[in-house]
Formats: sequence, structure tokens, C-alpha cells
Amino acid sequence: MADDAEHVGLDLFQEPEGFYEPEKKPTFASHTLLSGKELNIRLVGHNPLWGHLLWNAGRTLSDYLEERAGEHIKSKSVLELGAGAGLPSIVCALSGANEVVVTDYPDAELVENLRYNIEHCDMSSDQTNFTAEGYLWGAPTAELTKNISDDRGFDVLILADLLFNHSEHAKLVKTVQLMLKKSPDSRAFVFFTPYRPWLLEKDLAFFDLARESGFVVNKTFEKVMDKVMFEKDPGDELLRRTVYGYELTWPS
Repeated sequence: MADDAEHVGLDLFQEPEGFYEPEKKPTFASHTLLSGKELNIRLVGHNPLWGHLLWNAGRTLSDYLEERAGEHIKSKSVLELGAGAGLPSIVCALSGANEVVVTDYPDAELVENLRYNIEHCDMSSDQTNFTAEGYLWGAPTAELTKNISDDRGFDVLILADLLFNHSEHAKLVKTVQLMLKKSPDSRAFVFFTPYRPWLLEKDLAFFDLARESGFVVNKTFEKVMDKVMFEKDPGDELLRRTVYGYELTWPS
């Protein structure tokens, strides 16, 4: 058989043309700041962890924090979990945060893309310490606190469109427990859209777990977007267009 292959010029170990799908190239999405300045955010070409999209909760939370930067962001330390492209962290850095650590699953492509966006976010000053790290929710936090001046934790935590991952709720809450500074002014902002409306109760179970873990939970925000992210998806369209915002704080 080997002789036959040699006669016809075949390489038995060569995959046929088109056997693998071509690697998808990074794309860019724009976001407009309150000042009118346009940010160009790079997204990974494709990723099973959904880092190739700029989600509604990330956009909406970015606007929310920019509008309230004087109260919540300026001179504060900020940690974002499951950041994707890191838009809310970039907005916080541009809005006067002292220290920003943006994180996602420790996948080389995701973390490299976050670092690219940090380098290209046009910081007007170098007063913000802005770093990207790979981080598994619930894991030891030394790699996060090494980037900030106060090892007691962060003033602000950002969780944007993470609640769909129901199996990871306990790890997320544990990370918030470990990383949210025990101060009356510290808070975790949790914004999400129920993209699978029939699982809304499972999304909301995150907040039950947060209460059981000692946090005060308050719903602070609700906005109906102009259109859904995924037009062909099933389920209640109004819910799929709605961004909900909650805050987790320590008891006073």
C-alpha cells in the first residue's frame, strides 16, 4: 500500500485541504464615551468563553460607572472578573481610578487581547496602574493583590454578564468575598441580561447565594436596550433586551 501511495504522490499523513477551519481574526467594536470620544475595542477572533463579543451589560455598566465616576471610581481600586475585552475596566481607568486589574480565564489569547486593549486605550496620564491577569474564579488571589497598594482588597468589583454560568456562582461569590475590601464604600457591580429567559431564576440564584454569604444585595438599575443581541434566539424578547444592575455591599 505504501508503494501505491508513492506511485500516485500521496502523503498519507497530510490532512486534506479545508480539513481545519481557518483561524478567525480579531475584530473591533466601538464604544462612545460621554465626552464623545470613540474607543476602538479589540475582540478575539473566536473563543468558547465568549470573549469575541462586546456584551450589552458591559456597555451599559461602562456608561453607568462613567456617569458616576466621581462617586464610585475616581481614586479607587477596581477589579473586573470575566472581562472579555475589558471595556468597563478601560472606562474606569480613563475615569480616574488609581488601580485597575482586569481579568479573564487564564487563556493566553484572552489575556494578550486584554493587554493589547490596555496599551491602546489612549490614557491621557500615567496616574492609573492598569494591568491584566489570567484568573480562575475562586482561586488564591495573590496574583491579583500584587497589583494594588492595599492587600485588603479592591474598592470596586465589576461582574458584567457572568451570571449565565450557573455552575460557577459559588466560585464567583467566593472571589467577591476575598477581594471586596471590607469598607462601607466598597461595592461589587453585577450587571446582566437574561439571554435565556427561561433560566432567569437560575441567574437570580446568584444573589441568594450572595446574601447567604453575608452580602447586602440591592437592585439599582434596569434598562431596556433598543434591540436584542441575538435576534434568532428563543424566549421573551423584552427580557432578552433588558439589562439589570445589582450592587453587593458589606453590612454596615
